[in-house]
Amino acid sequence: MTQYTHIRNATGKLTIKNTTFLIDPFLAPKDTYPGFEGTFNYQQRMPMVDLPVSMDNLLSNVTAVVVTHTHLDHWDDMAIKSIPKSLPIFVQNTADKELRKTGGSHGTVEMYANPVLAPLAGDAMGVIFEAEGEPTVYLVGDTVWTSDVEKALLRFDPNVIIMNTGYAQILGFEDSIIMGTKDIGRMVVRKPEAKIIAVHMDTVNHTATSRKDVHKFIKGTHIESHVAVPEDGETIIL
Repeated sequence: MTQYTHIRNATGKLTIKNTTFLIDPFLAPKDTYPGFEGTFNYQQRMPMVDLPVSMDNLLSNVTAVVVTHTHLDHWDDMAIKSIPKSLPIFVQNTADKELRKTGGSHGTVEMYANPVLAPLAGDAMGVIFEAEGEPTVYLVGDTVWTSDVEKALLRFDPNVIIMNTGYAQILGFEDSIIMGTKDIGRMVVRKPEAKIIAVHMDTVNHTATSRKDVHKFIKGTHIESHVAVPEDGETIIL
């Protein structure tokens, strides 16, 4: 059985058969950190909400940790402190022997051309989870729509697609550093047979798109049957 439990932001637990991956652990209590400087709504402290479960519950049965990149809202001090050192951690700059890595771009070409912003944006990755007899899951990660996303869809033909769709914005740039509602619509057109799970909303200051916005979009475009927008703590059987 494959299931996804959404924790908060981009943090979730993906269980495939008897293996449970903790994805992008952002575990601090509400209001621990100041908002990201130079971003949309920067005066808002974060996380904007508390974890929906206890730390013991969150870490129970975790087999391994996946960190798509080390921005604070995907890997924070509380995660470093709380996660048992015995758990393997998969990251983008080590050899991936059990997970398949996909590419991505954590911003637009214009953003990466900015000598100050480019190092802050850093690298992004997605991950493909595959197991015999189970749906193939594509964790897209923090990225805008790029040729790498297209290549992953073509190569791996995923049944489940977890998308970060909070449309996080940096002041002075019109575009976002991650996906938004238009990308959900594009994904449904591109992969109408896949189950899409939209996350990375309502937790950090710079996400300009909320769950409410996504619900309004998918209802207005009649794609509710294709897209799940889990609440914090909600489990989806895949």
